[in-house]
Amino acid sequence: MALSPTRSLRAALLGVAAGAFVLAGCGSDDGAGPGDDATEAASTGAPGSGEFTPVSVDNCGFDVTVDSPPERVVTIKSTATEMMLALGLADKLVGTAFADGPVPDAYASDLDGVPVLSDNVPGQEALLDVEPDFVYGGWESNFGVDTAGERSSLADFGITTYVSPAACQEPAYQPDPMTFDELFAEIHEVASFFGVTEAADSLVAEQQALLDQVESPGDGLTALWYSSGEDAPFVGGDIGAPAMMMRELGVENIFADVDATWSNVSWEQIIDRNPDVIILVDAAWNTADSKIERLTNNPATAALPAVAEERYLTLPFPAAEAGVRNAQAVVDLAGQLEELGL
Repeated sequence: MALSPTRSLRAALLGVAAGAFVLAGCGSDDGAGPGDDATEAASTGAPGSGEFTPVSVDNCGFDVTVDSPPERVVTIKSTATEMMLALGLADKLVGTAFADGPVPDAYASDLDGVPVLSDNVPGQEALLDVEPDFVYGGWESNFGVDTAGERSSLADFGITTYVSPAACQEPAYQPDPMTFDELFAEIHEVASFFGVTEAADSLVAEQQALLDQVESPGDGLTALWYSSGEDAPFVGGDIGAPAMMMRELGVENIFADVDATWSNVSWEQIIDRNPDVIILVDAAWNTADSKIERLTNNPATAALPAVAEERYLTLPFPAAEAGVRNAQAVVDLAGQLEELGL
């Protein structure tokens, strides 16, 4: 089957990422990281960053062409904001929106002075007020008549739009399954829009090094990824970021037969499949503690050994979607899993 234009470009980017990682491993260890001189040079166009090359990609079925690095960027969703920060592009931000939680402490000061346009998806008027030339959304639904505006309409205003490829919904574009290679390709793709390839090389190498610390501590164990929901639990299926992280941990997803990123299931199914551990997504509007209370107060789920013995792993909501937090989340979850002593 022929690759779509997006997958062809990303395959090429993966080759670049792999080569960069090998070179990084062969270089001297001078302590430089994504936030050091190499990234600063790349983000400012200083010597060592290379010349900018115009980029065209097929993004979730929408043609995106970047002829020169964007200068006024709005991000919608934490994954988009944190990608920009991790690539050293905070100075390009003129607005953020729809944060799923606070950014990591290392990036907190980078957002000083950057206005929050909305706690949810900004309306088109609020978006246009800050005069962006590029809008980076974490979900396709961020761009609609009732949200920030349709992508074609924003293009008429001279605004380029981009959706995280991990969130593409059309079967031809949806990662199936989501992998860290796909995530690394997004890192390089975003970096290509701004001409910061060295920052992407460093970030990918850093993320791969984190993953290399984890040696499948969950081998032989089953797990439930519980995101939200009371009557019909919303859980991680087999093709999204939750499954990607569970594979790195070595645990078997009890809903690996669900061909979706997330899906609603029944409590009866969870009880029947009896997971060894339960991974809880901690969100301000649906905390891990509230989910534990729900599991404990329901006589049926309270009888599950994972609930009775409090075999829980937790991670913050922004780390539960495909983004630059996933590698560290795998390390954190692996540590929690080992602490359970299973």
